[in-house]
Amino acid sequence: MPTPVIDIDSLTKVYPRQIGQPARRSLDDLRLRIGENEIFGFLGQNGAGKTTTIKILCSLLRPTKGAASVCGHDVRTRAARSCIGYLPENPYFYEYLTPRETIDFYGRLQGLDKATRAREWDALSERLDLRGIGAQRIRGFSKGMRQRLGFAVALVGDPPVLILDEPMSGLDPLGRRMIRELILSLRAAGKTIFFSSHVLGDVEQICDRVGILVEGRLRTQGRIDELLNRRNEQVELVVSGLSAETADALARDALHARRSEAGLHLTTADAAAANAMARAALSEGGQIVEFTPIRESLEAYFVKEQAS
Repeated sequence: MPTPVIDIDSLTKVYPRQIGQPARRSLDDLRLRIGENEIFGFLGQNGAGKTTTIKILCSLLRPTKGAASVCGHDVRTRAARSCIGYLPENPYFYEYLTPRETIDFYGRLQGLDKATRAREWDALSERLDLRGIGAQRIRGFSKGMRQRLGFAVALVGDPPVLILDEPMSGLDPLGRRMIRELILSLRAAGKTIFFSSHVLGDVEQICDRVGILVEGRLRTQGRIDELLNRRNEQVELVVSGLSAETADALARDALHARRSEAGLHLTTADAAAANAMARAALSEGGQIVEFTPIRESLEAYFVKEQAS
């Protein structure tokens, strides 16, 4: 890999012992390299260490051991922070400000002049559909509205790296679709995106690579198409128009069988078995309604990794 945009080397975080509780190791020798213009999905159960990692990258926590850099700068430096746009899982806002005032506020923190701040609002409000609520007080906003505003704040100043903690959490299907499309458009614009998520279906659609964290240790990482077994190990066949006798015979030969309004659903071990069942059904006057290969999903792979 060329020089990484995000470089994590032997990162370890141990939270000190609290009264009545032992010390807790949240991260254990984490090593990751994220390249330029890449979408990297950081996966793991609650408590696996994802948010700890993100907070260290954003210099909100100090590691116990190890180091991390962003754009070639140690994460503890201002130069690294200036490269990052950060969206926390639960964005906090001044409730009596409006979205327009909020974007202006963060633009001031970055030292942007008045004209540039106005252009930032015009561009971000258009991109994240904020123009219609630009004059409303944030205190009455829904989760989806807050998430859109939080994303806009992360984009103020056009940072090259975006670090997002559960950006799709609590969103409805339309909200998740909007965030997916936004992340893809940001990669097309040359950004590097590092984000954690529990919504594995969305991760599978947009990520170039993923890493799975289990109890603070990186269990596996790689390209999705390399990690997942894309062979068609099983096939689901849906047939209709069969006699009860023929349907029962096919069901006995299938791995799984169930009935629905569409017909008889038969899960077979492979394509050869499915083709044989299809020929048998057609020879008895049946109809093939569906013939669907079953491929391993990221969710199935994730569950398998957690159990291993």
